[in-house]
Amino acid sequence: MLFCMSGLVMANNYIKDKLHRPVPGGIAVVSLGQHASVPAASYNNRQVMVLANGNTAEYLAIVGIPLKSKTGTSHITLKTQSGSQQVSFQVQAKKYKEQHIKLSSNKYVNPSQAHLNRIQRELKEQTDAYAQFRSAGPSNIVLDRPVEGGRYSSPFGLRRFFNGQERNPHSGLDIAVPTGTPVKAPADGVVTIVADYYFNGKTVFIDHGQGMVTMYCHLSAIDVQKGQTIKRGEVLGRVGTTGRSTGPHLHWNVSLNNTRIDPAIFVGAFQP
Repeated sequence: MLFCMSGLVMANNYIKDKLHRPVPGGIAVVSLGQHASVPAASYNNRQVMVLANGNTAEYLAIVGIPLKSKTGTSHITLKTQSGSQQVSFQVQAKKYKEQHIKLSSNKYVNPSQAHLNRIQRELKEQTDAYAQFRSAGPSNIVLDRPVEGGRYSSPFGLRRFFNGQERNPHSGLDIAVPTGTPVKAPADGVVTIVADYYFNGKTVFIDHGQGMVTMYCHLSAIDVQKGQTIKRGEVLGRVGTTGRSTGPHLHWNVSLNNTRIDPAIFVGAFQP
């Protein structure tokens, strides 16, 4: 009997063990208590993913924490039939490194006005895609690695300097693999963007449900269409070096509640 209970506890802690990395740019897995039906929860006025904890009546909020968040106590707003309440969790400290990149052309450092207009249009398309929230949950919350082999060449959260000028921190995880390497969907979803962007090059977005959205950039080829349903493990494109890129690699973003977070968490490669 003790063995069975121990196994149940381990099963119910699976999501937290895999994903709970409550740092800026990380994920907080927060218990919302037991409920007869799925409760609604929000963080920073954005709806967050809520999943049942195993086969129990307990529900968990899976919360993306913004990279610029301060450490200390933070709060989720929980709404149920009996009203609303605050559920707290702690944001822990994490320091991110710097990266200096030399580009042969300054057009990706100081774009022309025409390029800036294009960049703004493309940014809005991406911002709108990240903000979507479908009620259906993801097929799997612990994701597959989208490419086989390679090394993590640029981690999430790096303070980035291009030709000596600081730009936004690195919002994804770069995986260095040869041009043409197949890129596979890490979970079921719907393709929401197929485009060729100024900075990102050939790009695909997948909406996996409940605010989980993934992005794949610098592709050499795209094998899906906008609106297509894609299954876990299906090829969405091929690795390349299009857009602002110094060599073949996959730039992979993961977003929760419209917040870009460290993809390494989902594949067991997070570095404290």
